[in-house]
Amino acid sequence: RPGLGIGLYLSLPTEPPLWLGLAALATLAALAYLGRRRPVLITAALGIIALCAGFSISQWRTAAVAAPVLDRPIGPTGVGGRILTVETYPEGSRITLERPRISRLAPNLTPHKVRLRLQGEQPALVPGDWVHLRAKLSPPPPPATPGAFDFQRQSYFRGLGAVGFAFGKATVTASGARTDTETLGLRLERLRQDIVNRVGASLPGPSGSVAAALITGIRSAIPPDIMTAVRDAGLAHLLAISGLHIGLVAGILFFGLRGVLALVPALALRYPIKKWAAAVAIAGALVYALIAGSTVPTQRAFLMIGLVLTAVLFDRRGLSMRMVAWAAVIILILQPESMLGASFQLSFAAVTALVATYEVLRDRRRFDHKEQPAWQRRVLLYLGGVALTTLIAGMATAPFAVFHFNRFAAYGLAANLVAVPVTALWIMPWAVGAMLLMPFGLEGIALLPMGWGIEIVVEVAKSISAWPGAVSLVPAMPVWGLVAVTMGGLWLCLWRRRWRFIGLTGIAGGMASLLVIQTPDVLVDGGGRLLAVRTAQSTLSLSSLRTARFNRQVWLRRDGQRENPMPWPIVGPSPDNRMTCDLTGCIYRAKGQVVALVRQPEALVEDCWIASVVISVVPVRARCPTAHTVIDRFDLWRDGAHALWLSDGGVRVESVNRSRGNRPWVVRPRPREAKTETRSPGT
Repeated sequence: RPGLGIGLYLSLPTEPPLWLGLAALATLAALAYLGRRRPVLITAALGIIALCAGFSISQWRTAAVAAPVLDRPIGPTGVGGRILTVETYPEGSRITLERPRISRLAPNLTPHKVRLRLQGEQPALVPGDWVHLRAKLSPPPPPATPGAFDFQRQSYFRGLGAVGFAFGKATVTASGARTDTETLGLRLERLRQDIVNRVGASLPGPSGSVAAALITGIRSAIPPDIMTAVRDAGLAHLLAISGLHIGLVAGILFFGLRGVLALVPALALRYPIKKWAAAVAIAGALVYALIAGSTVPTQRAFLMIGLVLTAVLFDRRGLSMRMVAWAAVIILILQPESMLGASFQLSFAAVTALVATYEVLRDRRRFDHKEQPAWQRRVLLYLGGVALTTLIAGMATAPFAVFHFNRFAAYGLAANLVAVPVTALWIMPWAVGAMLLMPFGLEGIALLPMGWGIEIVVEVAKSISAWPGAVSLVPAMPVWGLVAVTMGGLWLCLWRRRWRFIGLTGIAGGMASLLVIQTPDVLVDGGGRLLAVRTAQSTLSLSSLRTARFNRQVWLRRDGQRENPMPWPIVGPSPDNRMTCDLTGCIYRAKGQVVALVRQPEALVEDCWIASVVISVVPVRARCPTAHTVIDRFDLWRDGAHALWLSDGGVRVESVNRSRGNRPWVVRPRPREAKTETRSPGT
């Protein structure tokens, strides 16, 4: 129910008053007290109180993280600040600056964090260094199309107020020497960067990049071809620090230390070595979670593993659905906005389905093939567990992967049957060994064999991703479809009685939404640089294959189309005869509508008299007599990217900013006549 309140708050078109959630909580609490003698009334009131609590927590979280955000591009200009993070990519690096100083920008209007892309040769940069450089800054970009990933919302809650790229080399004005005022976060970032550098020195190449990702969660240095192969093979979860990794680290520490202590009879017989091992495993898992970046899956995994090991300390059983619920509640209290993120949804979908499945299996009697040798039974049981876990987790996360990434890996089960045992039995034990040896400078002893296992996993990923039909691209699932799948899945997993299977109808209904998807017929980005129309073959044809690369990739991915779109004709008709172009624009005819796609003002003289829809990347100064829908350069500037659905009965139009509403994270551009250059969200 707190999640419902969070979802309600984040879906509102306007920002509600800050007192609204607290007032509703107080009112309902009073009603619950007055009706405390009526179980039905108090149960209903407590449910609504939980919903209002989620709503109120979201409100206060939004107010607490409010910070200035740029509302228009500026620069080139001087930018200085302290490096918070350093990310190394194959084509360059990216840094995030905190406490930045930006030339010609007042301190009270300066974003709290700025992220910059660096190119070319750069000095050795570490978190904590103070740097100065020249850069061009822009607001965090809005969604590429209505319904796409909202980077502005994510940036708002992370305190990131501007992004951009630097010109030339960065100048280090002060080294990142440790000080008493240095934050724990900065020290952790420096430690993570140091680990990445040491892993790369001992294990160079792609294997070192993957090893660093498994230890620190920093995946930026992994070559793109390997990342693509891992995703297409259904092994992306191996590179995202989550339950598998935290559980393996905790398990290795727990069973390893317990085994060592058991070798000393004086300790094993007199002291609770099991509890000692559990305490050390909790501490080790916490350290690993912090080093891995404390992402949402990492937090979830640590909370659950921590509760399981805490149960060991108190001689209780910790693995249950309540544990999953408590982990979700804690994360939602700290970061309510994470509920809409792919990490939260994928992580909790997988673990909820797995816990529900193994609770059912735990209550069933086991059938033991006693005629088989013990080692064979153990091997078969382990492989069966890997297969079942992969199957259940894959089925549970598939709708969310389709919704967020528009892709489905068909051979994930085959890939995981090889990659998971190699990771669990070989790679991660050596990773723990490398971390334990690192303070002594001996990490290379463990990293070398760790690299052998990584090479096996990478080869498996490359081989399976090359199989025919390894990846299916699917158009974006509607939100209501994902909600139906989620509700049906929760009903199926949470109940114990036979009526739990009613949840299958919700799952089936949500998946059926993929059969009724209506993809846009016309798309135009917020800058007017890229336009797309739907061909007679139901694919997208793009106005350019060079500009707005990111938007192009998002459009094609959400359309379920690979990177081979058909370009518009420069002059003349398109192959399907739906479009005719000249040097000033194009005329597109489909579903009873005539759409004018205007590039130059001269085209408006004629197109305004023949088109029912006019989309112009230049301002439309006069009225178009025959057009019932006109979208010009000012509409794109004000409302962002537009999507149009054509039909014989008319045209449906959605824009990025109108669909998101007037919320603090929605950057609204200001006219150039405005005196200030930035704005503060929430004002």
